[in-house]
Amino acid sequence: MSEISALFEDSIDVKRQIIEDGIYEVLTIMAISIGDAIQKGNKLLLCGNGGSAADAQHLAAELLIRLRPSINRNSLPALALFQDVSTITACGNDFGFDALFERTISSLGKQGDILLAISTSGNSENVIRAMKMAKKLNIQVFGFLGAQGGKAIEFCDQAFVVPSTNTGRIQESHITAGHALMENIEDQLLEVGYITQDS
Repeated sequence: MSEISALFEDSIDVKRQIIEDGIYEVLTIMAISIGDAIQKGNKLLLCGNGGSAADAQHLAAELLIRLRPSINRNSLPALALFQDVSTITACGNDFGFDALFERTISSLGKQGDILLAISTSGNSENVIRAMKMAKKLNIQVFGFLGAQGGKAIEFCDQAFVVPSTNTGRIQESHITAGHALMENIEDQLLEVGYITQDS
Protein backbone atom coordinates (compact mmCIF):
# COMPACT_ATOMS: atom_id res chain seq x y z
CA MET A 1 0.00 0.00 0.00
CA SER A 2 1.36 3.42 -0.94
CA GLU A 3 1.63 6.27 1.56
CA ILE A 4 -1.16 8.09 -0.25
CA SER A 5 -3.56 5.16 -0.20
CA ALA A 6 -2.70 4.59 3.48
CA LEU A 7 -3.72 8.18 4.19
CA PHE A 8 -7.10 7.57 2.56
CA GLU A 9 -7.55 4.37 4.55
CA ASP A 10 -6.70 6.21 7.77
CA SER A 11 -9.26 8.90 6.97
CA ILE A 12 -11.88 6.25 6.25
CA ASP A 13 -11.08 4.46 9.52
CA VAL A 14 -11.61 7.61 11.56
CA LYS A 15 -14.95 8.29 9.88
CA ARG A 16 -15.97 4.66 10.34
CA GLN A 17 -15.27 4.96 14.06
CA ILE A 18 -17.42 8.11 14.19
CA ILE A 19 -20.28 6.07 12.74
CA GLU A 20 -19.74 2.95 14.84
CA ASP A 21 -19.47 4.92 18.10
CA GLY A 22 -22.51 7.08 17.26
CA ILE A 23 -20.46 10.27 17.57
CA TYR A 24 -22.26 11.75 14.56
CA GLU A 25 -25.63 11.72 16.38
CA VAL A 26 -24.87 15.01 18.13
CA LEU A 27 -25.04 16.74 14.74
CA THR A 28 -28.82 16.22 14.66
CA ILE A 29 -29.14 17.93 18.05
CA MET A 30 -26.98 20.80 16.83
CA ALA A 31 -28.96 21.16 13.61
CA ILE A 32 -32.30 21.34 15.44
CA SER A 33 -30.96 24.01 17.81
CA ILE A 34 -29.43 26.08 15.00
CA GLY A 35 -32.58 25.78 12.88
CA ASP A 36 -34.72 26.90 15.81
CA ALA A 37 -32.39 29.83 16.51
CA ILE A 38 -32.54 30.98 12.89
CA GLN A 39 -36.34 30.80 12.91
CA LYS A 40 -36.34 33.09 15.95
CA GLY A 41 -34.24 35.71 14.15
CA ASN A 42 -30.86 34.67 15.47
CA LYS A 43 -27.70 33.58 13.69
CA LEU A 44 -24.86 31.08 13.64
CA LEU A 45 -21.43 32.45 14.60
CA LEU A 46 -18.30 30.47 13.77
CA CYS A 47 -14.62 30.71 14.67
CA GLY A 48 -11.38 28.77 14.32
CA ASN A 49 -7.70 29.14 13.42
CA GLY A 50 -5.80 28.09 10.30
CA GLY A 51 -7.59 25.24 8.55
CA SER A 52 -10.40 25.56 11.08
CA ALA A 53 -10.76 29.23 10.11
CA ALA A 54 -11.15 28.12 6.52
CA ASP A 55 -13.79 25.61 7.64
CA ALA A 56 -15.62 28.33 9.58
CA GLN A 57 -15.72 30.59 6.52
CA HIS A 58 -16.66 27.67 4.29
CA LEU A 59 -19.61 26.64 6.45
CA ALA A 60 -20.81 30.22 6.90
CA ALA A 61 -20.85 30.57 3.11
CA GLU A 62 -22.94 27.39 2.79
CA LEU A 63 -25.72 29.09 4.77
CA LEU A 64 -25.29 32.61 3.41
CA ILE A 65 -25.11 31.64 -0.27
CA ARG A 66 -25.97 28.06 -1.19
CA LEU A 67 -25.10 24.55 -0.13
CA ARG A 68 -26.59 22.23 -2.73
CA PRO A 69 -26.91 23.28 -6.39
CA SER A 70 -30.30 21.56 -6.57
CA ILE A 71 -31.73 23.75 -3.78
CA ASN A 72 -31.98 27.48 -4.43
CA ARG A 73 -33.37 29.20 -1.35
CA ASN A 74 -33.09 32.45 0.55
CA SER A 75 -29.92 33.32 2.45
CA LEU A 76 -29.53 32.13 6.04
CA PRO A 77 -27.67 34.16 8.72
CA ALA A 78 -24.15 32.96 9.53
CA LEU A 79 -21.02 34.90 10.36
CA ALA A 80 -17.35 33.94 10.75
CA LEU A 81 -15.95 36.01 13.63
CA PHE A 82 -12.71 37.03 11.89
CA GLN A 83 -13.86 39.92 9.75
CA ASP A 84 -10.95 41.05 7.60
CA VAL A 85 -7.20 41.65 7.63
CA SER A 86 -7.60 45.11 9.15
CA THR A 87 -9.68 43.78 12.05
CA ILE A 88 -7.34 40.84 12.68
CA THR A 89 -4.15 42.92 12.62
CA ALA A 90 -5.67 45.76 14.66
CA CYS A 91 -6.71 43.33 17.37
CA GLY A 92 -3.34 41.57 17.28
CA ASN A 93 -1.56 44.88 17.63
CA ASP A 94 -3.83 46.56 20.18
CA PHE A 95 -5.13 43.71 22.34
CA GLY A 96 -3.30 40.54 21.23
CA PHE A 97 -4.43 37.76 18.92
CA ASP A 98 -6.00 35.81 21.79
CA ALA A 99 -8.65 38.54 22.15
CA LEU A 100 -9.82 38.45 18.51
CA PHE A 101 -12.87 36.20 18.71
CA GLU A 102 -13.79 37.30 22.22
CA ARG A 103 -13.85 40.92 21.11
CA THR A 104 -15.85 40.35 17.93
CA ILE A 105 -18.43 38.09 19.58
CA SER A 106 -18.91 40.67 22.35
CA SER A 107 -20.24 43.15 19.77
CA LEU A 108 -21.69 40.92 17.05
CA GLY A 109 -23.22 38.18 19.21
CA LYS A 110 -26.52 38.38 21.05
CA GLN A 111 -28.59 36.14 23.28
CA GLY A 112 -30.19 33.40 21.20
CA ASP A 113 -27.33 33.14 18.71
CA ILE A 114 -25.25 29.96 18.54
CA LEU A 115 -21.45 29.76 18.40
CA LEU A 116 -19.78 26.92 16.53
CA ALA A 117 -16.20 26.84 17.80
CA ILE A 118 -13.80 24.76 15.68
CA SER A 119 -10.48 23.60 17.13
CA THR A 120 -8.56 20.44 16.30
CA SER A 121 -6.75 20.53 19.66
CA GLY A 122 -9.51 22.06 21.73
CA ASN A 123 -6.85 24.23 23.36
CA SER A 124 -6.76 27.37 21.19
CA GLU A 125 -6.83 30.28 23.65
CA ASN A 126 -8.67 32.69 21.34
CA VAL A 127 -11.37 30.08 20.69
CA ILE A 128 -11.75 29.30 24.39
CA ARG A 129 -12.05 33.00 25.22
CA ALA A 130 -14.78 33.31 22.58
CA MET A 131 -16.62 30.39 24.17
CA LYS A 132 -16.40 32.01 27.60
CA MET A 133 -17.74 35.30 26.21
CA ALA A 134 -20.57 33.42 24.50
CA LYS A 135 -21.54 31.92 27.85
CA LYS A 136 -21.69 35.41 29.38
CA LEU A 137 -24.02 36.51 26.57
CA ASN A 138 -26.28 33.44 26.93
CA ILE A 139 -25.18 32.14 23.54
CA GLN A 140 -25.18 28.35 23.15
CA VAL A 141 -21.75 26.94 22.39
CA PHE A 142 -21.20 23.99 20.07
CA GLY A 143 -17.75 22.55 19.46
CA PHE A 144 -16.10 20.76 16.56
CA LEU A 145 -13.06 19.35 18.36
CA GLY A 146 -10.44 16.60 18.18
CA ALA A 147 -8.76 14.06 20.46
CA GLN A 148 -10.49 14.30 23.85
CA GLY A 149 -11.80 17.82 23.23
CA GLY A 150 -9.05 19.64 25.12
CA LYS A 151 -9.91 22.52 27.45
CA ALA A 152 -12.72 23.63 25.12
CA ILE A 153 -14.93 20.65 25.94
CA GLU A 154 -15.72 22.24 29.31
CA PHE A 155 -17.45 25.17 27.62
CA CYS A 156 -19.52 23.21 25.07
CA ASP A 157 -23.25 22.67 25.32
CA GLN A 158 -22.80 20.07 22.58
CA ALA A 159 -19.59 18.76 21.03
CA PHE A 160 -18.63 16.70 17.99
CA VAL A 161 -15.26 15.24 19.00
CA VAL A 162 -13.25 13.41 16.36
CA PRO A 163 -11.49 10.32 17.80
CA SER A 164 -8.05 11.18 16.45
CA THR A 165 -5.01 13.27 17.34
CA ASN A 166 -3.96 13.71 13.70
CA THR A 167 -4.78 17.27 12.59
CA GLY A 168 -5.45 16.27 8.98
CA ARG A 169 -7.83 13.47 9.93
CA ILE A 170 -9.65 15.73 12.40
CA GLN A 171 -10.10 18.49 9.82
CA GLU A 172 -11.34 16.02 7.21
CA SER A 173 -13.97 14.77 9.63
CA HIS A 174 -14.89 18.31 10.67
CA ILE A 175 -15.74 19.37 7.13
CA THR A 176 -17.73 16.18 6.54
CA ALA A 177 -19.60 16.84 9.77
CA GLY A 178 -20.03 20.49 8.78
CA HIS A 179 -21.65 19.59 5.48
CA ALA A 180 -23.92 17.08 7.22
CA LEU A 181 -24.87 19.76 9.76
CA MET A 182 -25.64 22.38 7.11
CA GLU A 183 -27.70 19.95 5.03
CA ASN A 184 -29.68 18.96 8.11
CA ILE A 185 -30.36 22.61 8.99
CA GLU A 186 -31.45 23.31 5.42
CA ASP A 187 -33.73 20.25 5.29
CA GLN A 188 -35.30 21.18 8.61
CA LEU A 189 -36.03 24.77 7.52
CA LEU A 190 -37.43 23.60 4.20
CA GLU A 191 -39.69 21.10 5.98
CA VAL A 192 -41.24 23.73 8.27
CA GLY A 193 -41.56 26.23 5.43
CA TYR A 194 -39.18 28.79 6.90
CA ILE A 195 -37.24 28.78 3.64
CA THR A 196 -38.62 28.01 0.22
CA GLN A 197 -36.92 26.49 -2.78
CA ASP A 198 -36.93 28.56 -5.93
CA SER A 199 -38.27 26.81 -9.00
